[in-house]
Amino acid sequence: MVNIHEPGLLEGRLAQWPVLAAQGALEVRLAETDMEVEAAQRLRYRVFYEEMSAVPSPAMRDTRRDFDHFDDVCDHLLVIDRDVIDDDGQPAVIGTYRMMRDVDAARAGGFYTESEYDISPLLKGMSPGTTLLELGRSCVLKEYRSRPGAMQLLWRGLMVYNIRFATDVMFGCASFAGTDPKAMALPLSYLYHFHLAPAEMRVRANPKLYVDMNLMPKEAIDPKEALRTLPPLIKGYVRAGALIGDGAVIDRQFGTTDVFIYFPVSKLDDRYRSRFEMKQ
Repeated sequence: MVNIHEPGLLEGRLAQWPVLAAQGALEVRLAETDMEVEAAQRLRYRVFYEEMSAVPSPAMRDTRRDFDHFDDVCDHLLVIDRDVIDDDGQPAVIGTYRMMRDVDAARAGGFYTESEYDISPLLKGMSPGTTLLELGRSCVLKEYRSRPGAMQLLWRGLMVYNIRFATDVMFGCASFAGTDPKAMALPLSYLYHFHLAPAEMRVRANPKLYVDMNLMPKEAIDPKEALRTLPPLIKGYVRAGALIGDGAVIDRQFGTTDVFIYFPVSKLDDRYRSRFEMKQ
């Protein structure tokens, strides 16, 4: 088995990672081949474009894959079901997370998140040497979402990745289904009033995209009820200690309303650390 702490072992595109965690027939690891990255892209297409309401480009429709230029410099975390074989004769990919380190963002011309948010306050507030990890394109196949295991394995794999690269801050965009902010007044207002990042490092939606999240007064919000209305991924983030940027963004291509997630790894709630962190 590969020792993920061996100095200099995993420079550039990561290769030969061990299974990071397993539960029954499910296991989580990083994509090591182009075929595995394409399997993640096909899963994303199936979830975002066929199940949800994202609008594919002609090239995406022809290949039935969700892709962009960031994929080539990102690492792709995969949850695999060993009991299910896909059309390529490989164990099926049923969950994925896309991760981009700051060193790889420099190669890509910036972070994906910058298309929606001005992250300069975040970057300016960082101490020298702070390491960043952008999270995105998270999805799990529909029939696995109600089962225990898939999302937990993604988180456990993410924790191993963070340990390997000594990540200080995770961030990215997380989504609500739908493009009508008024229909999301309770959860958006809850995030604004109860989880907004401090002013000195608060990221704000780009001016032409900014949608006000302060749609209800704080005193009108029942926090427990509001928490129940959050999508599972965003609920997991805030329960684990994440903070939120100022302003939502409507993503017409994906049919979603996005919020900015800021997650200092050192602030990870102890309950989540003990639940998801792998013992080394």
